[in-house]
Amino acid sequence: MLKLSFAHILPNCSTSELVFVKGGIFRMGGIASWEKPLHLVKVSSFFIGKYPVTQELWEFIMGNNPSLFCGHSRPVEQVSWEDTQEFFSMLNKSIRLKKGQKFRLPSEAEWEYAASGGERSNSYYFSGGNKLSELGWYSENSLNETKPVGLKLSNELGIFDMSGNVWEWCDDKWSGNYQKNALKNGSSKFDEKKSAYRVLRGGSWDDYPQSCRPTCRFNDHPQFMNHNVGFRVVLFLNE
Repeated sequence: MLKLSFAHILPNCSTSELVFVKGGIFRMGGIASWEKPLHLVKVSSFFIGKYPVTQELWEFIMGNNPSLFCGHSRPVEQVSWEDTQEFFSMLNKSIRLKKGQKFRLPSEAEWEYAASGGERSNSYYFSGGNKLSELGWYSENSLNETKPVGLKLSNELGIFDMSGNVWEWCDDKWSGNYQKNALKNGSSKFDEKKSAYRVLRGGSWDDYPQSCRPTCRFNDHPQFMNHNVGFRVVLFLNE
């Protein structure tokens, strides 16, 4: 498995590792009406954060910590979609990348593809297995708070905390289902309008199991922030 890290800007931060996700074609969607219809999507290869962005990394880049549940290795929370855009602007200025490359939020398709295990997917109900208690933090085991990342089992690609702990922002604007204008190339349905609601994925520490499925979709406005909402990074590869 190819791996990459941006730890050179944050020495001794074990949570800054990225995991390579080989591109492929997958069937996107699920059982709920807002997860339909099932449709094939072709996703290009990319790197994704092995963990959600932690408070340690956020504080190093941004110089503050907005989180309610403090702890360096816990996911940063109480960050809006707009806050993530400021974070990526600062992060991309801190790292020398190849021309055309940059860190950003995952598209909704990239997020679901990675959470489902990519080309190694075993079609589990959750990200990495069928027993959520072994994979993530949710309403029945979290004690009403986030937990440090990486304490549960990973999924097939070695990615952690994609079921539970915190909801994760995606790049896309929200649409009620995939009936119209579903993109087949894995890119995000992006809209610069501040009023456009944005996609959230993965469930959180205060959610029921069904919200922690890789196909589950939620949304809120781009200024929304809460103590159960965070994000992870993607680095797109020019192939």
